Formats: sequence, structure tokens, C-alpha cells
Amino acid sequence: MVKQMRGRDPLEADDVLTNEEFCSEDALSSEDNVTDQLSGDDDDKELDEQSGSSVEGESLPPRKRHRQSSTTAQPAQSWGTEEDADEAPPGLQFHPARPPGVQLRSADTHTPLDLFKLFFSEGTVKTLCDNTNKQAAVNVGKYKWTDVEISEFYKYIGLTFYMSMIKLSHIKDYWRQKHIFSVPFPATVMCRDRHRHISWNFKMSDPHDDQGNDKKKGTPEHDSLFQAKPLLDTIRTACKAFYHPHRNLVMQEGLGATNGFRLFVLADACNGYTVDFVVHTAKHSRRMGRKVSHDFAMSLMNRSFLGSGYHVYTDSFYTSPKLFRDLHGQSFGACGQYREHWKNCPRNTSNALNKSSDRGAIRWIRDGPLVFVKWMDNEEVSVCSTIHTAYSGDTVQRTQRPKNGASATKTYPCPSPVVEYNKYMGSVELSNQLTQYFTAQVRTHEWTRKLFLHFLDMAAMNAYIVHKELASQRQEEAMTHKAFMKELTAQLCGVSEKTSYKEIPNTQVSCDHVPVASPSSDVRKRATRDHRQNCQLCRMNSGKKYKTLWKCQVCDVSLCLQLDRNCFEEWHKRLTT
Repeated sequence: MVKQMRGRDPLEADDVLTNEEFCSEDALSSEDNVTDQLSGDDDDKELDEQSGSSVEGESLPPRKRHRQSSTTAQPAQSWGTEEDADEAPPGLQFHPARPPGVQLRSADTHTPLDLFKLFFSEGTVKTLCDNTNKQAAVNVGKYKWTDVEISEFYKYIGLTFYMSMIKLSHIKDYWRQKHIFSVPFPATVMCRDRHRHISWNFKMSDPHDDQGNDKKKGTPEHDSLFQAKPLLDTIRTACKAFYHPHRNLVMQEGLGATNGFRLFVLADACNGYTVDFVVHTAKHSRRMGRKVSHDFAMSLMNRSFLGSGYHVYTDSFYTSPKLFRDLHGQSFGACGQYREHWKNCPRNTSNALNKSSDRGAIRWIRDGPLVFVKWMDNEEVSVCSTIHTAYSGDTVQRTQRPKNGASATKTYPCPSPVVEYNKYMGSVELSNQLTQYFTAQVRTHEWTRKLFLHFLDMAAMNAYIVHKELASQRQEEAMTHKAFMKELTAQLCGVSEKTSYKEIPNTQVSCDHVPVASPSSDVRKRATRDHRQNCQLCRMNSGKKYKTLWKCQVCDVSLCLQLDRNCFEEWHKRLTT
């Protein structure tokens, strides 16, 4: 699973899976103190040790880079081989704060919608509805608005999942009619304009409170994540409340950078359940005297919530000798890839690997609880651990593809930290791949909407994992991920998955597009010919001018509405094709 030691650092070159980076956060209130140095090289640069904090607009004095002697930052002994014996530190006793697994009664029956509502409860949705309605009131006058209710917002979420399962180029294509590629279901749940209006006005925070936070820009009191905080805090609390992780955890990146934001996740290595997460912004002020990755990891590994004795697997963004020693002091084991040029990592050349080393060659150095291991696969792989011995007899198979002749499989020795790292990182990557099959993500420039869609993906995936765990406890066969998502979508939209389209009432024409009489200050002149307007459709079709009293309330277009000439109906049919 290893690619080059650039960017992400998987461990085996022949495997297909790509390891995403996961991290999470326990102190969202302290996120604003983290820097945006997200590259591996930047992780090694220590921040200035200052007592005060910098305010935007103030110039900071240039930092002095003190070069330290490499001899004081690395062990003095030479590299050992697989033939040399290594002794691991004493094992950590595993004492979780709660019994690992789902914190629900397995005897109770839970539908996909019930499990999804653990994370998006009616109270949470009501807050979203209230803030969305307040935002619509700010935008009053642009279009007719009716306050969104809880049941309607669940249908809106259901359509979002429906669009994640049936991919079309544009959202408006889901409401196209009389076309060979038409999909009739969305129009039976919500009309196109109503869906648009909810999307335009969607708001996670109170818009009036946003104004107060905006006035604090440039000061330490300003919160870059204020607009996402109400939903963000609720989802984090729910992820922790209904599930307690098993012993092995993984820290990886859960969402790519967007508009200066990144999301990092702490997940259960056995099934990929998102235990906790942190949103990191590029405009956060720096936390003095600590590394970015160190802050993330230490805030996520909360002993009061988790317990003690956990093993966490990290990629090179988080891995550092200082972090692993600090975690070991808190009774947490750690294993992850490292980069040789990092501070306190061994750089000894005595008996070290080189480009001419054979495939399967192993080198290791132990420094107290830390063991640094190097292994030659297609290229050199570097891992350190406070959990494992350097080598315990594990092997891996690789396919040799010579230029001439048939390919053959060969067995090579492999260090224990590498084997375990691939095992647990790969299981979480499988969960990430399942999420990508039916992701709610769409192209958008609004960071709040992108986070909201990611929270939907997270809630749906966690709900599915809880479903599988409960089914396993009852010794029943769990639904597939696709079947679970189909059933969840149908229940959110208020229909049965097996319901025929003909049995679903079409609510498309019952929206805001209704005929109304053209207004007039003089009631006596409303029906007179002088007050009537020309029908727009008749002018488009034949160029003739037919006077009409009626117009569409939303489109604000004058249209004929007569027994022998129903331009109103024809106009709106064209809008949906």
C-alpha cells in the first residue's frame, strides 16, 4: 500500500488502496490556536515561544532558526537487522471508559431512519430550519418564501441522498420532464424552485449572531468556524455518545482542503466509525511553542472520554518522536510512518539501508519505548512505534514481473510495525471508499454547504456501521451499504422503497406557481382591457398579442388561462423540460 514518501505515505507499493489522513479534535474551542502548516516538512518547524498572541495586521519580528547538532537528537548505536533480537516495552493495559461498541440495546429494532436521526435528530433539524427561515427573512423580496418545517427538511436531505445515488450533471436535470433521461421521483417529493430556495437560504447558525461575530474580525475573539458551530458541535457529541471505539484507532484526513478549511478524523480501525473530528482553518492564530500535528493528536486522544491503553495508527503528518513519547506517557501506544529528516529521528549511516539493499531488508534502532524501523520494499519505508518489536517473523508476498518470462510470487520478511500499520490503515480506507460510492458532495464554493454535505456523509456512514454492529450482535445478516442508503433515502422522503411511481402523488404543480390576477389600485379596472397584459407565450409562439388578466405568482409572467387556450400550463411544462 505504499506509494512514494511524498504527500500521503502508504506502506506497500503493490496494493491499490490509497491511505487518506485522519485526525480529529477534542477541543473545538481551541482550534483557533492551530496553524495551517499541513505539509510534512512544515510539521517539523517549531513555533515561536512567545507569551502573547499576534493580531492580524501586526508585524511579527523574524524568527531565528537555531540549527541543532544531529548527534544530540538521535541514538548513537548502529542499525540492527532482522537477525538481531529486539525487546518491546511492557504492554499497556487496556481500560476503556465504556464497553467498546454500540451504546444501544441490540434487542431494540432500529430502522435506517432511526439510526440516522441519532446524528440528525429532530431537535438538530429544527435548529437548521429556524436559522434557514431567519436567513430567508433577510432575503425577503427576492422570491416568495414559506417557512420550512422539520418534515420538509428531512425530505430535502432525502433528495440530497437520492442525488448521491443517481448522478446527473446538474441539479435542475432531476426535474426535467418528457425526456428519455428524465427521473420522475424528485418532482413528487418537492418542486424544483422550492428545493432551490431551501438551498439558497440554508444556514447552520443564526444570521443575526453572525453579524456580531463578523464585527470581531481581526481580533482574537473572532471565530472562523462560527457559522458551522451549531451543527458541528451536535454531530461531534452524537458520534461520541452512541459508540465507543475498540482498542485500535486511526488518525487520517477526512476532507480535502476547501476554502482554507480541512477536516481531520479519529476513527475506529476495525470498522471506520468516526469517533471524533476537528475542523482546521488556515486563518487560525498560532499556538505558541507546540507543533500543529502534536496539538491535533493530543487533543483527540482524550483519556477522560476514551480510557487508557489504546493504540493509535497515524500517517507522517502526525508522527513525531515527541508525540509518541507524550502519548506513551498518557498510556497510549502509537505507530506511524516518519520522515528521516525530522527532529530526533535517527540519521545514523552505520549499517543503514541504501539504494543497493535487497528487497525485504530490515534495519531498526530502539530508543527507550520507541523503535525506528526501515524496510526495503520497492523503495525504503520508515516506521516508528511504541507498541511493537522490530521484527517477529512476519512475511509478505510480492509478485516479481521480470522483463522476460512469467511472473512469480516471492516471500519477503516484513517488520511487525509495517504489517500492523497496513492492516489497520487499510480497514479504515475501505470504509472511506464505501462513503465515496454514495457521497453527497457536490461542487460548491460555499464552505458551510460543503461541511454540511460532509456531515451528512459522516452521519449516514456512522448509521450504517451501527446497523452492522447491531445486526452482528443479533447474529443477523446486515444490509449492504447500497441497500441501507436506498432504504434511508426512501424513509427520509416519506415513501417506501418498493412504492411504484404511479402510487406517489405528484406535488409538483402544488407549489408556488399558481395563477393570480394582475394587481391594480382601482378594483373597477381590474377586468378592463386596458389593464390586461399581453400573454408572453402567445407572443413567443405566434407573435400575436392576446390580452390576459392572469399571471404566474412566482414567474411574474402574464399567461392566458382559458378553456381553449391554457398557456399557463404549457409555460410551466416547458420550464421542466
